[in-house]
Amino acid sequence: MSLTTKTLLISSLLFSSIYANSLDDKIISFEKKRFSSNKRVEIKDLSISMKKELPLKGWYGFVIDVNAQIANKNLNAKDILFSNGEVVAPELVNMKTGKSFKDLMTPELTSIYYSKKRLIAGNDNAKDKLVVFSDPLCPFCIEYIPNVIEYVKKHDDIALYYYHFPLLQLHPASKTIVEAMLVAKQKGIKDVELKVYKANFAKQVDAEEKDKNKILKVFNKLLNTDIKLSELNNKAIDEEVFTDINMGENVMVEGTPTIFVNGKQDKTKLEYEMLGK
Repeated sequence: MSLTTKTLLISSLLFSSIYANSLDDKIISFEKKRFSSNKRVEIKDLSISMKKELPLKGWYGFVIDVNAQIANKNLNAKDILFSNGEVVAPELVNMKTGKSFKDLMTPELTSIYYSKKRLIAGNDNAKDKLVVFSDPLCPFCIEYIPNVIEYVKKHDDIALYYYHFPLLQLHPASKTIVEAMLVAKQKGIKDVELKVYKANFAKQVDAEEKDKNKILKVFNKLLNTDIKLSELNNKAIDEEVFTDINMGENVMVEGTPTIFVNGKQDKTKLEYEMLGK
């Protein structure tokens, strides 16, 4: 390689690095200005947790971690933006395929999501790993989750890990069901998840019910358990529910069911059917 070529290469790399840093700074500055326009929002911290070059010349996608205070309440959220250095867009859609570039911005799962504690079917040492986030009162989940569990049970070379992700705004009652599921597992009851979804609580419990006694009574009847309300009102159980929710939010789970196949979110929710064959 000639001296001139080396010089050009070094200059090019330096320019790319400076441009990248400049673009990152622009994105953070833009976000700060955008949020500061709302006087109810006080930004504590903004940072880029993920940056990805898109298959679109000059465009990058950014995942921004937002730590803010709104009406005296702390909020941790993620925001997605796209930019080419000149304009910023909250959404980009491929006109040919109709697919959103947001699909490219979902973080891949790390090994912490494959905790043996979350394993509900299959072999923990399996090469192929599935992770699902689900709400027991989500109508689609009620149909979907038993199919996934039963499929994995037929294949020793797949591992299935389950995370509770109750949609508290839509289904307040789901939190009590989730708490009862956790207590039931502590008591050694097997296949709790499969039993709950097959019982179809959506037909037995109003999703907006907030009386924990009523919900627990239905749970005990359908699963033939004898769980006490005092066992649900437990700080450790509450923390476990919100740990699962946070695990989902950290990888941008927004609805249920959400499934990851070997670390990548599967929007079709059907890729698991290709495993184990």
